[in-house]
Amino acid sequence: MPGTLKQIDAGVLNVGYVEAGPADGPAVILLHGWPYDIHAFAEVVPILTAAGYRVIIPHLRGYGSTRFLAHDAVRNGEQAALAVDVIVLMDALGIARAVLGGFDWGARTAGIVAALWPERCKALVSVSGYLIGNQEAGKKPLPPKAELSWWYQFYFATSRGRAGYEAYRKDFARLIWQTASPRWRFDDATFERSAQALDNPDHVSIVIHNYRWRIGLAEGERQYEALENRLAQAPDIRVPTITLEGDANGAPHPQPETYARKFAGRYEHRLITGGIGHNLPQEAPQAFARAVVDVDGF
Repeated sequence: MPGTLKQIDAGVLNVGYVEAGPADGPAVILLHGWPYDIHAFAEVVPILTAAGYRVIIPHLRGYGSTRFLAHDAVRNGEQAALAVDVIVLMDALGIARAVLGGFDWGARTAGIVAALWPERCKALVSVSGYLIGNQEAGKKPLPPKAELSWWYQFYFATSRGRAGYEAYRKDFARLIWQTASPRWRFDDATFERSAQALDNPDHVSIVIHNYRWRIGLAEGERQYEALENRLAQAPDIRVPTITLEGDANGAPHPQPETYARKFAGRYEHRLITGGIGHNLPQEAPQAFARAVVDVDGF
């Protein structure tokens, strides 16, 4: 992974993150999803650092070397908590404003920061567009075919699912990689490099809470309640944005026409072709990096 792995206390976490590029360069923060890790951006980093950017890629809570500072801290995976993690990390690193980019959980988190703290987000690159959700919407049933694509969410809602994920987390991750990116021919070394991040002692708790919270089967923390109430209103995102979608994304994702109106600033959508799946930064690093550079110039 290009760059140096560092640790810093930020909010409730000691965050593990990679930093690369000039310390005085414009900041870019890149956020990974589940069940991936910082290596999703390994080939994006040298492109951005060559363009003069300071690139920060944190392990999300429950991944890699990121740990909770307090032993008894709630292992909370709700969306607002992950977004606050980004804000306090920026504060700890002395970053007032950054371009944010991400996919999966990372795209949702970046979108929340852009929506609620636009003064901290110079511009946004979001794979699969507008992913901000709320519990009430999550409780509503979908048509059977759509529900089928979320099978793991229902599995995680059970004690059997939690135990199964604990016992088979790497097998589970490989299956998700294969189904979410059916045309991506990753090798064992590439998978194992990222799968190590899932050995985090908080990983299972964070993942299970995240998916149970989405459908109203787990409570969030009171400290995030006001933020979640704002997110439940589906706020527009007004910072300059490029959304990306792969032409072979096998994971559940919204169609671009359903979310275009949520981006109220300068906006562009790009379909990335060539059999590109859910992990777009790793499968199409040139296209992802180009979007970061381009949106910064909007």
